[in-house]
Amino acid sequence: SPVVGKLRPLECGSSTKYHVRACTYSAIETSDFDIAEQFDSMIPDAECLKIMCEILNSLQIGDFLVKVNDQHILAGKFTIYGVPKSKFHTICSSADRLDKVSWEEVKNEMVGEKGLTAEVAGRTGDFIQQHGGVSLVEQLLQDPKLSKTKQALEGLGDLKLLFEYLTLLGTADTTSFDLSLARGLDYYTGVIHEAVLLQTPAQAGEEPLGMCSVAAGGRYDGLVGMSDPKGHKLPCVGLSIGVEWIFSTVKQRLQALEKKVWTKETQVLVASIQKSLEERLKLVSELWDAGIKIDV
Repeated sequence: SPVVGKLRPLECGSSTKYHVRACTYSAIETSDFDIAEQFDSMIPDAECLKIMCEILNSLQIGDFLVKVNDQHILAGKFTIYGVPKSKFHTICSSADRLDKVSWEEVKNEMVGEKGLTAEVAGRTGDFIQQHGGVSLVEQLLQDPKLSKTKQALEGLGDLKLLFEYLTLLGTADTTSFDLSLARGLDYYTGVIHEAVLLQTPAQAGEEPLGMCSVAAGGRYDGLVGMSDPKGHKLPCVGLSIGVEWIFSTVKQRLQALEKKVWTKETQVLVASIQKSLEERLKLVSELWDAGIKIDV
């Protein structure tokens, strides 16, 4: 995997930073990767997405899509539509449910529970239901009102640059600019991303599997500075791989195929009648290096 500057390698632990909309874990096991240092714009973000794709591809858990967005774009457009600044986060939380429920349900929530007018909610819905690649970014850059909004222009510029780097890294084809992605806005400060497993058609005797988020992250430049007595800001971007979600998904798929879930698989057992521990360990090391699953 590509590595840039100072970073924290993959770490595992319990996390409650966010919840998967397709699942209901209150405390989850994640494996995290973060880059914390000043670099050229969007290079660490692109590398995080590259690493996320490498990990998910290596796990062979099925086709996935990486969704990206930037809250600055939402803030700029919502202001144009007349969404009160005080309602920005709560309207975003409604928008973020679009991959789970219908637009009509989201609209009813925005109007009935959160106080938007039907007209403003309708315009908001037309905007957040858009998704695509760099062509959508370029289209929004041509929007006469949005392009004059400093916040939105900054976010669109970042995403355009991000897609350029993702193209060079070979991951642009699995990345989608999704304007409904709007989670973690209390701590994320720029580009956010989320990887979801794509729903696959059910085979005979197999239960259909819904879309499930298996990884997520984003830029959180202001979070580390909150614990610094001098308030120094440290540019940070990272990702979390949902270990429990992935185990749950794999288990569900194997059970649907009526296959047993093995917690341990051994291809070679290394043993000897005599002790010979040193020789066994040397052989174990050689087999591990060759990618062979062994037990002693």
